[in-house]
Amino acid sequence: MLVSIIVTIKNEADTIRKLLDSLIIQEKPFEIIIVDANSDDGTKEIIQEYQKKYTEIKLYIKQGSRGNGRNYGVKKSEANYVAFTDGGCIADKNWLKEFRIELKKGYDIVAGKTVNIGGFKETQRVEIFIKDYDVTYPSCNILYKKDIFEKIRGFDETFITAEDIDLNLRAVKSDAKLSYTDKAIIYRTSAKNLFEFLKQSFWYGYGRKQLSNKHGKLWEDYSTKNIFKTQFNFKGILRLFFGFIGYLSCIIKI
Repeated sequence: MLVSIIVTIKNEADTIRKLLDSLIIQEKPFEIIIVDANSDDGTKEIIQEYQKKYTEIKLYIKQGSRGNGRNYGVKKSEANYVAFTDGGCIADKNWLKEFRIELKKGYDIVAGKTVNIGGFKETQRVEIFIKDYDVTYPSCNILYKKDIFEKIRGFDETFITAEDIDLNLRAVKSDAKLSYTDKAIIYRTSAKNLFEFLKQSFWYGYGRKQLSNKHGKLWEDYSTKNIFKTQFNFKGILRLFFGFIGYLSCIIKI
């Protein structure tokens, strides 16, 4: 069961070695497709060093959004399964193995457990449920059957953020079967400071408005109980407030 691991990056010189070290030890067979949005901090050179030792690593240079880069990576992939992660991440040694276990149960999409490490840790995401599936699993830790991904035409490249939620939402609406396993773990570097956390929160809110622009009202699909349960703390309130500013900003720009 060959899996193509798709990674989109830009200027990840500080973290790319840890990511690659965690990917090259995964259960085989796999290929690692890296789409670099024209890094200028030495990231490409580090990857090229790894390519001399590991033929599984393939590097492509393409400027564009995350959605654009991921779609390009899938087009270059040779496998029937595509797994996504990001430059600032580290995969558990059994990441792909656990994905494959879930796939054998007949699922089309498998999401794993994302653990935020270091920096200014995020609060729990605000979930959206469609057909009883949580569609807010991030694309730094998810695997798709390639034919399902292509059927729904991949990531919407017009999204600034929340392109992963949009992808999952469309997949579930097309009757794809989604599974979650807490054994497929990705460790993701959190925002380094409060400013980055607030900026991130702003764009989360912006992305949620892009979602409602495309799919109509989604408020009825939110778990209000979980919002207050998981966000009722200092960081959670800050996240909701700056997310709301992002949401309004998207409205103004319409």
